Amino acid sequence: MTEFDAGRHILPRPDARRPLTTAMDVHDQESAFTPIGPVPPPQGAPNVVIVLVDDLGFGTSGAFGGPCEMPAAERLADGGLRYTRFHVTALCSPTRQALLTGRNHHSVGMGGTTEMTTAAPGYNGFRPRSAATMAQILQGNGYSTAAFGKWHQTPPREISAVGPFDRWPTGEGFDTFYGFMGAEMNHWYPLLYQGTTPVEPDRRPEDGYHLSEDLVDHAIDWVRTQRTLTPDRPFFTYLALGAAHAPLHVGREWQEKYRGRFDHGWDHQREVTLRRQKELGVVPEDAELAPWAEGVPHWNELTDNQRRLGARFMETFAAFTEHADVQVGRFIDALAELGELDNTVVLYILGDNGASGEGGIEGTVVEHRLGHGVVDDPDEMIEHLDEIGGPRSYPIAPAGWALALNTPYQWTKQVASHFGGTRDGMILHWPGGVPERGGLRHQFSHVIDVLPTILDCAGIPAPFSVDGVPQQPMEGTSMWRTLADPRAPEHRRTQYFEMCGNRGIYHEGWMAVTRHGIPWEMLPDGGKRFADDVWELYDLDHDWSQARDLAARHPDKLRRLQDLFLIEAAKYQVFPLDDRVTERENPAVAGRIDLLGHRTSVTYRAGMRRFTEETTPNIKNRSHSITADVDIPGDAAAEGVLIAQGGRFGGWTLYVTDGKPAYAYNYFGMSVYTVRAAEPLAPGRHEIRLEFDYDGGGLGKGGTAVLMVDGVKQATGRIERTIPYYFSFDETLDVGADLSTPVTDDYPALDNEFTGAIHTVRIDLDGATAESPDYDGGLHRRVMGAQ
Repeated sequence: MTEFDAGRHILPRPDARRPLTTAMDVHDQESAFTPIGPVPPPQGAPNVVIVLVDDLGFGTSGAFGGPCEMPAAERLADGGLRYTRFHVTALCSPTRQALLTGRNHHSVGMGGTTEMTTAAPGYNGFRPRSAATMAQILQGNGYSTAAFGKWHQTPPREISAVGPFDRWPTGEGFDTFYGFMGAEMNHWYPLLYQGTTPVEPDRRPEDGYHLSEDLVDHAIDWVRTQRTLTPDRPFFTYLALGAAHAPLHVGREWQEKYRGRFDHGWDHQREVTLRRQKELGVVPEDAELAPWAEGVPHWNELTDNQRRLGARFMETFAAFTEHADVQVGRFIDALAELGELDNTVVLYILGDNGASGEGGIEGTVVEHRLGHGVVDDPDEMIEHLDEIGGPRSYPIAPAGWALALNTPYQWTKQVASHFGGTRDGMILHWPGGVPERGGLRHQFSHVIDVLPTILDCAGIPAPFSVDGVPQQPMEGTSMWRTLADPRAPEHRRTQYFEMCGNRGIYHEGWMAVTRHGIPWEMLPDGGKRFADDVWELYDLDHDWSQARDLAARHPDKLRRLQDLFLIEAAKYQVFPLDDRVTERENPAVAGRIDLLGHRTSVTYRAGMRRFTEETTPNIKNRSHSITADVDIPGDAAAEGVLIAQGGRFGGWTLYVTDGKPAYAYNYFGMSVYTVRAAEPLAPGRHEIRLEFDYDGGGLGKGGTAVLMVDGVKQATGRIERTIPYYFSFDETLDVGADLSTPVTDDYPALDNEFTGAIHTVRIDLDGATAESPDYDGGLHRRVMGAQ
């Protein structure tokens, strides 16, 4: 195998010069031709595995002193290095984009999540081709590449059967992908993709199915196959689990292990965790607990029911987290069995942001309720205590536990100003390259430093050009020197932070920060200006956890850092700052292209499925109709779903049961409104039509549903409340079946395909959408919290 003509600086490898042909007849050819071979990796290049878990927080894992047992993380940490000052961006999509490109998240268009993109350069959600991904670079240097799990980097309007697919994992450098594309996924009934093809698991919860196990099964199968077929090629595996992001889904047997462990509450847990962290050395002996977040009650201020619920939520979170880590352990075991573990750089990143506080004060058994301002009553939730974590729940834990899981730091996910949102544990394990066992590294580092570090480990230069596009400089700085030397000088002297208007600037041991909003605050103060935000100042060399604000004592230092933030923010496309959240869900308001534009009628055919909310007509807050053209068989009563959107935790469905057409509207699993015809359909062709007359007068109001067959009214019913913003982040619109969870218990989960024939189903929207005069502009932070 030959080296690159361009010295690996131009990817893909340039075509070799055309060989000289010296004869007309092959038998007279004087010199042999050289066969075209695979791209050669650098000599001795190690395998690379990046494991990224979701919504964890610095003080979560036992490897960093937390209460959640993570045996794989602890094993890798004891055999490698713990990085104690590793930082992410405070939210899902931005951290992933920064991780895979080695650039700041605004530099590559991901200033928020993919669902909240705008037209502004730092927030448009489109990775520029001048910022090639880690997978593209490693693939171009001879690596086999595969991604498993959560992606959350593709513009939502492109997640459909027609793509385009260049911003899907297989378009961004991965040979193989198996996982889900959005923010979160039901771990009992997931909707997945194999490459770009929609797939659903062939097993169910009652068969022992769980998504975390499925993802790791596929990762193990892939790496075994890769080593069998191409043992001379190194591999890059990106394993991004959905745990411990909501919904917290895990089997009862895992929860039982943690029964009673959290009855002491979140305040005491912080103290216990800090003590363990000091014993491990991941924080210094003089580290203090940062101040408690305003507005969050202490444990002793809760009612008995709130404490019972709070303990159960945390037991479920801990079980979900440990279960996921045990699956990671299975993958590590597979590498060891293959003899590859010593020659594999494993980076285990314990969170893409801090633990999530979007569960609010109470937590909830159905996460989407909080995104719409519907707060569960603890005295009602307690009736569903034993459902938490199971298939009939979609839970997220209270904010108090998030604060404890981010010990010893302030605040949570979304809050990029404070380490509770941005500092996570990171483990590096590479026995063949780093012989030290159980080492600690305290250098200040950032997720953008990962790609340059991996390239140094592999002996690969950053490319000048990829696919003919000149590359913008990597903004990450390699951690290479810290691998061998715990006293290596800081490789990162300056780093800005920004998310949802919360912002900060680190420079040579000092940090200035300002918190603009509160993640669990449903209705922030209207008209809050960035210029009015109050800045804090911390001397991190003497205050590890941002516990003591020195702004009043050092105003000149604060001013210099504020000026530095302006410089860095301007350099990396942070401006204009944007604190809108739900408002950005609307493409027209956000300024991005809407796939359906101004279309008010869409016709589906039989078998069309897996349409996300941004690829379907928006029926919310307006009158509309649904018309199905179907054939009813003559040999038996028709059954099954004609069309459905959403599922058990919010959505609607038009279906046939016992031969009778029906319509059901599910309001967050709290109420299911059903309109059903009295008589079964006769065999033959029929038009089944549902007309929904919206009340108007604001968002989320009720309406009247009229069910008709062949133009004749069959039934009328009231839907008292409707869902104003989104039905689901994980479920889809499907024709001929209701995939994942069912909207109504009138038909079963999964086994609900229509037994007749569907010709078409058409959705028609009226011309007007409702606008409430008191609508706050969409500053509903919990919607982004669901990311």
